[in-house]
Amino acid sequence: MKLKFSKNNLQKIIYSLLFAGTVFVVFQMFPHSALFNMHYELGKPWGYELLTAPFDFPIYKTDEELAAEKDSLKRFYSPYYVVVSQKLQNQLAKLDYDNTIPSENGVKPYLERTLQNVYEQGIIDAKSYDELNKSNVKEIFLSDSTKIWYKKPLKDLYTVSSACDFICKHAPISYEEMSDLNINRYLIDNLAFDKTKSESALYDLQKNIFPTSGMVQAGERIIDKGEVVKYEQFKMINSLEREYRADANDKNNNLVMLGEILLIAGLLFLFSLYIYLFRPEFISIKNVLFFILMIILIVGSASLTVKYSINVNIVPFALLAFIIRIFFDSRTALFAHIITILIVSLFVPSPYLFLLLHISAGMVAVSSLKQLTHRSQLLKGAVFIFINYSLAYLCFTLIDTGSLGNIHWKQFLYFTENALFLLFLPYILIYIFEKIFGYLSDITLIELSNINNKLLMDFSMKAPGSFQHVMQVSTLAAAAASEINANMLLARTGALYHDIGKIKNPSIFTENQHNGINPLDKKSLEDAAQIIIAHVADGVKIAESYGLPSKIIAFIKSHHAKSVTRYFYNTAINNGEEIDIAKFRYNGQLPSTKEESIVMMADAVEAASHSLKVYNEEIIDTLVETIINTQIADHSFKNAPITFRDVERVKRVLKAKLLNIYHTRISYPELEKK
Repeated sequence: MKLKFSKNNLQKIIYSLLFAGTVFVVFQMFPHSALFNMHYELGKPWGYELLTAPFDFPIYKTDEELAAEKDSLKRFYSPYYVVVSQKLQNQLAKLDYDNTIPSENGVKPYLERTLQNVYEQGIIDAKSYDELNKSNVKEIFLSDSTKIWYKKPLKDLYTVSSACDFICKHAPISYEEMSDLNINRYLIDNLAFDKTKSESALYDLQKNIFPTSGMVQAGERIIDKGEVVKYEQFKMINSLEREYRADANDKNNNLVMLGEILLIAGLLFLFSLYIYLFRPEFISIKNVLFFILMIILIVGSASLTVKYSINVNIVPFALLAFIIRIFFDSRTALFAHIITILIVSLFVPSPYLFLLLHISAGMVAVSSLKQLTHRSQLLKGAVFIFINYSLAYLCFTLIDTGSLGNIHWKQFLYFTENALFLLFLPYILIYIFEKIFGYLSDITLIELSNINNKLLMDFSMKAPGSFQHVMQVSTLAAAAASEINANMLLARTGALYHDIGKIKNPSIFTENQHNGINPLDKKSLEDAAQIIIAHVADGVKIAESYGLPSKIIAFIKSHHAKSVTRYFYNTAINNGEEIDIAKFRYNGQLPSTKEESIVMMADAVEAASHSLKVYNEEIIDTLVETIINTQIADHSFKNAPITFRDVERVKRVLKAKLLNIYHTRISYPELEKK
């Protein structure tokens, strides 16, 4: 049985996978090992709120203290060595066959006797002897073939060097003569280190070392904000951190992770529900990916600061509110910002202060950026956010401690760095997101609507009449868009470029003809229509060659939609010609936004208004009603989210604007000749 998925079901699966993937990525960003994520140093001020013991815990000795105790125990430690008796027998046998040792003066018998005494006393290697001396070891345990252990003072043992010196000093011949006999060849250490017995003895001693040195009772004060971390406080904080880590290892980590995943999923679901219920027009793969990227960017930045013990307030959290507000709306920006801040608050220190600072900063960011039309607005927004951070921090500190002395002035440096990030990062990210997602910011629209840019300058030079037409259309479209809460800047900018294709062959359009000669008069009605229709495709090519955004190109494609060239079509019908209507129909696309619909209406109305002989309220009213009702009858707006109420309001604006443009002017009297 084959499974068939509709397009709608496939989209649901994709959105579900994106949701699950986002939850997983955000969860992986959580600094799970940082259960006690407070940064502290011995001799430095404590940068957090009052710390009290949440439960009873022991005070652990530091590594240095434990090492010192272990060193002090070594004076009671005696290592174990075994006497290797076979080594003496080997050396005596070797001496017995050596003819180089003289028998005169009793040298050889002396050497045999003395070697036996020295080996019985014990010869240890020089390196071990020095190490034992350095560790203040006074005695060692020895055992021979009897397997009985007995203590031997370290000072009574020989090394090869000291044994040779002893033999030479007490020889029946002079020291020099004895040294010349090279008796070192009969001396070798005969004490072997018993590692097992020695380590066991050391372990028994170290068992008496306790790792702790006291207890901290639950609720006991440890340290308060601003206090310098002293040695005893350092030990207590370090012990508390150790208990947290031990407790984390003892917990069922699967349940901890499950709780975190469910909380992250719940918060992200709230944002998804908001989009579904209140902003369904934002639901698309492109927009979902953008929201995911912004949330991951902010959560990831916060996670890195916690991981590397950097103050989290350096992260420009309001950046998310700024960027989403620029591309979408204030309500969505604030909702996304609050959800992200709540997620980050799950792993940052001082979460209450964190929420107070950054949720209020998001509110300020959204409020200060109603519409980004000037670069100075970002500067003002950054300044307002810095003021918000400073005042919120000061008030919180006063409430929490009741003293200005506990204010950490370094926090204001972090707030300043945060504000500086908000000045520069938005421009970089706006440019990147426009390229990746095809969004259009108000900044870009303002740049595109500058009539001094190269393309519009060429337009005004090559097709001045058409340029005046688009200027009028842009004025009408902007006023209409403002009336129905559409994007005024987008409508205005799209209107400026909708007829850009007329640059290619400007003389065929009546608004650019000044001598009364129309080149199309020599063409058939069908050919003339095709030439006029071609300005749409020409406009798309020109716009693409100049790298105009897709949203602006959409105005070029949709400003005539699927309408027919009325002049040539009606003339052909009136002449009784048999025609193919497809030859007279534009091959554009239907408007898909309010702004495209407005430009289509304004374009048709403005162009038709030039054919009027008389301008009054009744005539203009009839003109607007006829043209727009014809577009509605042609189903031109069926793909656009524009209502009949919106259309009526657009009509009202267009009528009022045309009356203002073509208002009656008083005639100035001529001067009478005297």
